[in-house]
Amino acid sequence: MRLAVTARGLGGAWFEGQRHHPGELNAPDVPTHPWLVQAREELSRYWAEPLAAAFTVPLDPAGTAFQQAVWSALRRIPTGHTWRYGQLATQLERPNAVRAVGAAIGRNPLSVIVPCHRVLGANGSLTGYAGGLTRKQALLNAEGVKVPA
Repeated sequence: MRLAVTARGLGGAWFEGQRHHPGELNAPDVPTHPWLVQAREELSRYWAEPLAAAFTVPLDPAGTAFQQAVWSALRRIPTGHTWRYGQLATQLERPNAVRAVGAAIGRNPLSVIVPCHRVLGANGSLTGYAGGLTRKQALLNAEGVKVPA
């Protein structure tokens, strides 16, 4: 994964080839920055044991107030569980904003750490993921979620 840090926290975490990428974030490339080191360690723990991993690195994703609210709500989805887009919109007290929620999820700059891969379509199907649906399926499988392919 590619990681980027801002003055206030981790600003981005992207898979290689992902739609949105670090070039969108004006962030210094300092591999030894403590937050980058922490993020790499926490991601390594996640890859080794997803159900036991927790992300505590400070986060600073750039986005609108609505995007920030969506990304914050995503962090409340427990590992090994999924929500539907409509459920997330309802959690935000915006039940008619399902498409806006989907758009905000699509702009999530912190893949895995802000777990947008845990959001499914209304019928429980896999839907868009900036890192690709194959990767989304693999992440959910690693967390013990069985979703029809």
